Amino acid sequence: MSIKRAQKYYDIIVIGAGHAGIEASSSAARMGMSVALITMDLGAIGRMSCNPAIGGTAKGHLVKEIDALGGVMGMLADKTGIQFKMLNMSKGPAVWSPRCQSDKDLYSLAAAEYINSVDNIFVIQDMVKMIDVDEYSGAEGYKYVIKGIRTELGYEIKCKSVIITSGTFLNAVMHTGVSKTEGGRVDEKSATGLSECLSKLGFVTGRLKTGTPPRLDINTIDFSKTEVQPGDKTPVPFSFRTNKSTFPNQKQIDCYLTHTNSETHEILRTGFEDSPMFTGRIKGVGPRYCPSIEDKISRFSDKPRHQIFLEPETLNGNTIYMNGFSTSLAFDIQQKAARTVPGLEKVELVKQGYAVEYDFFPTFQIYPTLETKIVSGLYNAGQVNGTSGYEEAAAQGLVAGINSASKLLKKEPLILKRSDAYIGVLIDDLIIKVPEEPYRMFTSSAEYRLTLRQDNADLRLMETGNKLGLVENEYLDLLRHKYISIQEGIKFLYANTIKPKDINELLTLKNSSPIPQNEFLANLLRRNEVSIKDLFSLDVFKENNFVQSIKSNEEVLNQIEIEIKYEGYIKRQNEQVEQFNRTENLKIPASFNYDNIKSISSEALDKLKKIKPLSIGQAGRIAGVRPSDISAILIYMRG
Repeated sequence: MSIKRAQKYYDIIVIGAGHAGIEASSSAARMGMSVALITMDLGAIGRMSCNPAIGGTAKGHLVKEIDALGGVMGMLADKTGIQFKMLNMSKGPAVWSPRCQSDKDLYSLAAAEYINSVDNIFVIQDMVKMIDVDEYSGAEGYKYVIKGIRTELGYEIKCKSVIITSGTFLNAVMHTGVSKTEGGRVDEKSATGLSECLSKLGFVTGRLKTGTPPRLDINTIDFSKTEVQPGDKTPVPFSFRTNKSTFPNQKQIDCYLTHTNSETHEILRTGFEDSPMFTGRIKGVGPRYCPSIEDKISRFSDKPRHQIFLEPETLNGNTIYMNGFSTSLAFDIQQKAARTVPGLEKVELVKQGYAVEYDFFPTFQIYPTLETKIVSGLYNAGQVNGTSGYEEAAAQGLVAGINSASKLLKKEPLILKRSDAYIGVLIDDLIIKVPEEPYRMFTSSAEYRLTLRQDNADLRLMETGNKLGLVENEYLDLLRHKYISIQEGIKFLYANTIKPKDINELLTLKNSSPIPQNEFLANLLRRNEVSIKDLFSLDVFKENNFVQSIKSNEEVLNQIEIEIKYEGYIKRQNEQVEQFNRTENLKIPASFNYDNIKSISSEALDKLKKIKPLSIGQAGRIAGVRPSDISAILIYMRG
């Protein structure tokens, strides 16, 4: 393999090699751009700062969509996953969510190996201190245009575009009890200079907080006092690129469940007087949906216990991630409290929990392309946009990389609507709601979640990934074959009937009422007790060529079953999507002057000018913009 030498010019520079940086640099490079990926630590590419897991409720949807568009997170997760589980299977398919526990060391190694295999990516170890710009002379409203960057080691590198994916490292400070240390992770320094540079250009910054729990020595845990949490017996991969015949690639392990108790809570409360969160030393806002253990027992004082999941971080190491016990209390309090938890009576902490406070850029300053409104060619992605989580970061990194490359190639940008993807919901929420606390994706955030399922992400988005050059033609051909099989299966079930003598014995076994006369297969499949596998296992179909051809294809059978069982709900949701798209397709010109409309309320005027929505639909979702304001805009546009 030839050695890649650093250059003085790149099309795109990506700052930060976390999950957003990996997707941004990969997508841009594969679209033909020369990319410099700058990281402060070559060993930290794809490092899992917190929980070594990919996916989960709603987050798994994001990973499947990233994969369908040609991203790499799902592929890396499949390669390094040590437990795979489909969550929420007792509920409807809209909320089924894939999750995997990853070996954090293998994940980082796989990420670095992948990045180094992409021809157009050049990895540089340094810290970006300044972004160089020129005055913008165009009519689009930018103040500046990207010229290049300057680094801590004194290098000046020219480029046409910069993507900031610096995670939690901008002016980062770590807190444990009364201890305060500069850095974004243990033993990793803070990134300084960049926030100050952007502030001088006119960007508004804010402070957010996140945290991580202690890591435990596996040899000091009594797992017999905990509940085993196994993975799925037949795990399902994230990526369409994964070879199912050799999957899973790694040995599969169990996780474990235990709980805190009243003694745990009392010990934790003794540390509150030195807590950086309660004493006000932490100014940044933390996530409500993922509170620290001290925040949990303070806010939910009526709850006698809280879940603690014990999750191995690696196959060959001795550390256990104490999920549910994020904390910034003093080390001695952490260990004393942990030892009151069943199974952890003799536990030793390998690494203490801590909180991280860092700079971010409120998202009224970016467009749905993730390009900033002040500097042409500058994009923000990941936790610098106020999000939390590997998956949210990776989704943004992918979109930023695609749109940065598309702008340089003079192609249309990728802007996914709320009706297209969870990624569309994520970015629309960031633009319209401008979160003031770390944003996390939930299935409840997606209005059209029944049609935005994780299992149909490829059907929704792979063709787009192919057009972008990120999904190979061979996979698109396989997708088209899958689609045809699904449609043929649906037609077959609607067109064919079955006799009572061939089905009633099965129906009785399934506690479902027998049929008195011939019945269409589709009507039987709508019954909760009956699955498509039940029907196709009947003797009457043993000689049917079509049934035999799809009988072992789990993906096809799953799609057919969902489409038929939920037909009425899906039809209603598709009608809602059509109505949504009507307002979404009413575009507002970028040069639209809201000051010309005298009947708009002052609050609406301020928000509309600040956010600059792209459509009437988007404008209507802004808090403070009333229906009468939307009517006034429409009247003015038509006049």
